[in-house]
Amino acid sequence: MPVAKNGSAQIHYESAGRGPAVLLIMGLAMAASGWWRTVPVLSKSFRVLTFDNRGIGRSDSSGSYSMRELAEDALAVLDAAGEETAHVYGISLGGMIAQELTLRHPERVRSLVLGATTVGGPSAPHADRATLDFFRRAVSMDAEEAIWASVPYSYAKFTRPADVERIGEDLTRRLANPVDRSVYARQVGAGIGHDTSFRLDDVEVPTLIVHGKEDRVVPVENARILAEAVPDAELRTWPGAGHLYTTDEPKADQYVARFLKERTKPRPLTERLRSVLPHVG
Repeated sequence: MPVAKNGSAQIHYESAGRGPAVLLIMGLAMAASGWWRTVPVLSKSFRVLTFDNRGIGRSDSSGSYSMRELAEDALAVLDAAGEETAHVYGISLGGMIAQELTLRHPERVRSLVLGATTVGGPSAPHADRATLDFFRRAVSMDAEEAIWASVPYSYAKFTRPADVERIGEDLTRRLANPVDRSVYARQVGAGIGHDTSFRLDDVEVPTLIVHGKEDRVVPVENARILAEAVPDAELRTWPGAGHLYTTDEPKADQYVARFLKERTKPRPLTERLRSVLPHVG
């Protein structure tokens, strides 16, 4: 698998499809394989780049876990993949990283999709007490126990009894990439330190904010705050969907795909000709 380098960190990434680039940034304690439902949808029209955040899956765990450093890892993937710009889509912790990447390197981002995430800071709405207690306990659980125990907090009430098979498919992929406790704790620390509440008015790219209305991990009020903070952002919430809304609501991936297509300008004719006829011009 190809590797991107940010300082001493080696970040493993994958590429699927052809077309304008879309960089997907996964959330807390999940490898790039967590995008397994989304990649087939987006790769019909785009080159989709996915990667394991540092310390997850095949990426090493060296260095700092600050939000700034995690954003630089994402930038390193774009560099290694040879993409000057990309649409950027982050979910949960990945949405925080996507915000940081966009604010630090706006020239590299064509559009932004923020899923199930938050501006952070002391005024951001928090999860309910039971959910917060779970995350405190999860730091001391082994990886498999934490993955199974997260189900009531990650998925909507309807999905859990009605579509056990879809959840099982997710868990199979997560169990294949268990996360070390120390990495989990450092990712949690990065999320706690995240705060873009006074910086998001600098975002100038088209932005879509996606959220499940039943999200217990990052309450949906966070999406509304994001939509108010980012200039001209579009907000789309899904009833009957929780934190991992791509499993709860299959239409979400299709909606994101349409958003990205509508915000992808066709390349100039001369550039398209050179890509198929290198001798032209």
